[in-house]
Amino acid sequence: MDCYPCFLRQALDAARRAGADDVRQRAVLDRVLEVLRQIEPAATPPEIGDRVHRIVRQVAGNGDPYREAKAASTRQALALYPRLKVLVREASEPLEVAVRLSIAGNIMDVARGQECDLWGTVERVLAQSFAADDGAAFREALARAGTEGHDGTVPLLYLADNAGETVFDRVLIEALDVPVVYAVKGGPTLNDATREDALAAGLDRVAEIVSTGSDAPGTTLDRCSDEFRELYEKAELIIAKGQANYETLSEEGSRVFLLLQAKCPVIARDVGVPVGSIVLKQG
Repeated sequence: MDCYPCFLRQALDAARRAGADDVRQRAVLDRVLEVLRQIEPAATPPEIGDRVHRIVRQVAGNGDPYREAKAASTRQALALYPRLKVLVREASEPLEVAVRLSIAGNIMDVARGQECDLWGTVERVLAQSFAADDGAAFREALARAGTEGHDGTVPLLYLADNAGETVFDRVLIEALDVPVVYAVKGGPTLNDATREDALAAGLDRVAEIVSTGSDAPGTTLDRCSDEFRELYEKAELIIAKGQANYETLSEEGSRVFLLLQAKCPVIARDVGVPVGSIVLKQG
């Protein structure tokens, strides 16, 4: 229930970003309230969020209300990219620093409705202790990925989260020694990264970009395309970024490693960490 006021705030913010007038903003809120009244108790926040933001796009007549915000986030992150690369290059533990930077980028979430100090977040996350740390298991899985030589397997599947955060993902991918397939949304939802956003961040230079075939938040596998699900099954190791991927994939087995900041009380309670924590957790 703590998610309900957040959905209303998101819906109003997205409607305004989409250029909806007062009448259409009210229509969005009325329909979202109706959805919340009828929602099934077992529904996950990403499933509810999908319904909420489809209402916004339909009523406001704008298929990508966050387009400008996503482009701005990518530009902001790219401006820091040279400094991020220096941090990794000069680190005594480059992989750990790259993982931390990827998690730092998870703060870029315009749907939260809060401004973020991006470089300040980088400095905080570099100094902060992990509240949940399966880093040893992650390094072991990473060392095994791609070594068994089975035809058709995917050594590492990386599930993207938000635009702008993509640049921080790129820094981590560049620190890895295995081929990476980078999966983005099949269409706009919130400020989640699409192929357009990944290309703007330069991910095509370091990974193969694929679509999940879904335009819903997180990665709900039965909403994804057959092609993506086949790819998912072939992955030896999966990095899943962000809270929505945590909500949809945290029980999907030990191949999955979840990288995120616990930005809201609902996620923090489920992970068992304080709000503001950094998390590297095995599924």
